Parts: sequence; C-alpha cells; structure tokens
Amino acid sequence: MQVRPPKLSAPIDLERVRALFSRPERLRNAEFLRREIAARMHERLQLVRLAPQRVLDAGCGGGADLATLQKAYAAAQVIGLDASVPMLKTIDTQGARGLNRLISKLLPAKSGIDLVCGDFADLPLGAASVDLVWSNLALHWHPQPDRVFAEWRRVLRVNGLMMFSCLGPDSLQEVRSAFTDIDLAPHTLPFVDMHDFGDQLVEAGFSTPVMDMEKITVTYDDPAKLLADVRALGGNPLSTVRKGLLSRSAREKLFTGLQKQRRADGRIGLTFEVIYGHAFKPEARVTKDGEAIIRFAPRTPK
Repeated sequence: MQVRPPKLSAPIDLERVRALFSRPERLRNAEFLRREIAARMHERLQLVRLAPQRVLDAGCGGGADLATLQKAYAAAQVIGLDASVPMLKTIDTQGARGLNRLISKLLPAKSGIDLVCGDFADLPLGAASVDLVWSNLALHWHPQPDRVFAEWRRVLRVNGLMMFSCLGPDSLQEVRSAFTDIDLAPHTLPFVDMHDFGDQLVEAGFSTPVMDMEKITVTYDDPAKLLADVRALGGNPLSTVRKGLLSRSAREKLFTGLQKQRRADGRIGLTFEVIYGHAFKPEARVTKDGEAIIRFAPRTPK
C-alpha cells in the first residue's frame, strides 16, 4: 500500500505556534480583524439551512465566536477547541462548562458550550459526531492543511457542513516588501493559495467545495502600529525564523521600507487576502451490491 507524503504548506513549528498564542494579551490588538471576518462568515452561514446538534469551533482562540454560534443554534452543543490552554482560560467560564480532555461520540449532545484543548488535525472527537465545523482565521497556522481537512471530514456526519476562513498569499505583502531591504529570510507565512485548498478539500472527500476570496486593506498613520497589529495576529511560527531581535539599523530600514509605501492619502496600507471555504460531507458511495466505498488514507506520523 502506498502512503502519500504529507503536504507541507510551510515549515511551521506547532510548538512555536502554541507558544505565540500562550500570551492572549499580546493578541488583542488584532481582534478587530477576527471579528470583522467572523461577521462575514456568519452572513454566508445564514444562507445555509442547518439545524445542528453539535457544532465545533476549531481553533476557537479566546472564544468570541462561541456565543454567536450558540445564539444562532440555541439547541446545539457548541464545542470550542484550541491548542492553547491560556487562550481557553480567557473564555468566560460562566457561559461554558469548563475545560474537557475528551468529548465522546457516545455522549448525547447537550445544549451549551464546552471547551476542549487539542490539535484540530487530531481531534479528540468520535467519527461522525459533529454537524458543523467552523474555523475562523486558524487554518493557516497548521503546516498540513490536507491532514486538517481529512480530520474535519472524519468527525462530520453525512451532510454535515465545514466552513472556514484563513489568510491567502497576498496577505501582509507590504511587510514582506519592507523586509527585502534587510534580508531574504521569511518574516511572514507563505500562505496557501485558494485553489490549492479547493483541490485538497476534494482529495479529502468533501463534495462541491465553494471557495471565494476578498481583499481587506487596513490603513495606518504609524508604521509602528502597523507592525504591532501584525504581531498581534500571532507572529512568525516558522521553524526557519531568524533568531534574535532586529538591530537598530535593520529596524530603521524596515520603517523606511514601510514609509515608502504611503498612499496618496498619506496612510500606509496593510493587505489581507481573506479566503473563505465551505463544503459538505457527502454520503458514502456504494457499489452495485450496496457495499460502501471507503477512501482509506492512513494518518501521517506526528
């Protein structure tokens, strides 16, 4: 049997991702972007008729989407899953039932919010136990999105919906341009193209994935505030990240590189290419004898 090699989107260090998200206070400045994109996702979600019993927020962070999902689906159990315990601890425990290690498929879904610590490419959930997987600006933090999609499909029930948002290749292009005067090291993630995500969803077994993209530009007067917001998005989790802080001269070059990009209105733009995707888990195909055709893809070693 031939085992397919993993598809790495980037040399992302998952331990470094957890470390970067272990200080929730440093991420708050970028919450405005997460809330804006969540609102646009909810507009798309309202177009789909869905009455889920169990909803998974994969990469829930500080849990801002959990209350909205619970409000939209009052009878559903909403599970907030994140790899960072410090992030989960910031969630209002009065509105949630606390931090669990495992949600069994054998337990009936109970309305309310539960919190789980885990990797969304290795979910502590039973197969076919979730009706809706929701993920807002989290997928680009994982080095193997194809593995993530396969896991999301595993936990979805037939006709269950997966919906996500993440950043695309044109995101933070102004920062990449400014760094070219300093060195050739990667200072931002090499985000995956929308069409590649679509191909991976088909390979994972989702039916008729729908992908779309839009660009959001945030403008700044101060390059220091721009860079602070970039750091607040999570920072640089690449295993190839440059060690140590920038020298004073390198920092001045970086600021100069950003200043050169001022627009006609005198402000500096920061581009976010936002990718949206959704797809359903189809019924299993069957042979003429009624036997199910199951696509087997062994898990890659961690």
